[in-house]
Amino acid sequence: MLPATRSDEPRLSDVLPSCLAAVTSEDNRLGLPAVSKTVVVLVDGLGASALRQRAGHARFLTSRFFKKATLVSGFPTTTAAALTSLTTGASPGQHGLVGYSALIPASQRVANQLTGWAPDMEPSLWQRRSTVFEHATAAGIDATAVGPRRYESSGFTHAVLRGAEYLAADSISDRFEAARSVLDRDSRSISYVYVPELDMTAHAHGWQSDRWTHLLEELDSAMQSFVRTVRADEGVLLTADHGVIDVPETSHVLFGGDEHMAGVIHIAGDPRCLQLHLDPTLSAEARQAVLDAWRESEGERAWVLTRHEAIEAGWFGAVDDAVVPRIGDIIVAAAKNIVYYDARKPHDPSRRMVGQHGSWNSDELMVPLLRFGAFER
Repeated sequence: MLPATRSDEPRLSDVLPSCLAAVTSEDNRLGLPAVSKTVVVLVDGLGASALRQRAGHARFLTSRFFKKATLVSGFPTTTAAALTSLTTGASPGQHGLVGYSALIPASQRVANQLTGWAPDMEPSLWQRRSTVFEHATAAGIDATAVGPRRYESSGFTHAVLRGAEYLAADSISDRFEAARSVLDRDSRSISYVYVPELDMTAHAHGWQSDRWTHLLEELDSAMQSFVRTVRADEGVLLTADHGVIDVPETSHVLFGGDEHMAGVIHIAGDPRCLQLHLDPTLSAEARQAVLDAWRESEGERAWVLTRHEAIEAGWFGAVDDAVVPRIGDIIVAAAKNIVYYDARKPHDPSRRMVGQHGSWNSDELMVPLLRFGAFER
């Protein structure tokens, strides 16, 4: 059985469109009431399972963490794809950011979708959909994004936050202060606050580390202080782009043998979700042989699909024709608690990561949706 999400499940791509609809007094997928101002707090890497298991360290957040206070992030469970779905309301197959790294067909370059922007990835073209912020400003509603200074001028920011004024604030508490100032300044607004610290710490030390727990406590305190200032016409949501699982080095799966890589010219995706691009001149028999090799060795611990099978299964949502070649010819999505690394690159720095995400594990896929202020009612 292939994993899938139900079409009736609330998902991350519903969040910002629903907030904009709340400001314009329209019905929305999340059932949010009409408000004048909204704030979405996006905590990178805060999975629903991890929050539940650390409830004692986040008493304020978990006071709103009811049984159904969750969302489906979407596949692949990686920041570049998920944040773009959040800000556009579209699937990866529509907005075009289909993985942590992806092939740029025109230049035949595999690019990191967060940091690898270059002239062959013009932000206004590579990210194919208008953002919710652009829709808001067109409707006369102020749109603001608050995040670390180091992201202010990045290609990814230009791609997914276009239409929003960017306010730089480097600490978690400073970002909430900036969000409060926006609420005080604007009569109608939609704001986005980005908190990357938990994900960064999870990658380096694991979400089960003391450092991650201390950051969760800091977030919980800052969020409580912010929510105390929220007025009757202001609604606040807290959610995440994906969760994280801790993967020990003993669970690294190394690949690179001839039968697995014959004809593979590009490796993209994530360690938990490889996207393999084959030489287009490869015969149908040779392509099948590579697929069979992966299925034979990995079929018990991963889903191994062709691009066509993944699209047919709805993994990337509706897929525009121009996005199809960005997706790997073969997708290897980890089902077990493992990650994949190319044995031919022994010094790959990502092999030091503890926290991982990208595939279909529920700890990666399910994220919290916590409601505060006017959205509590």
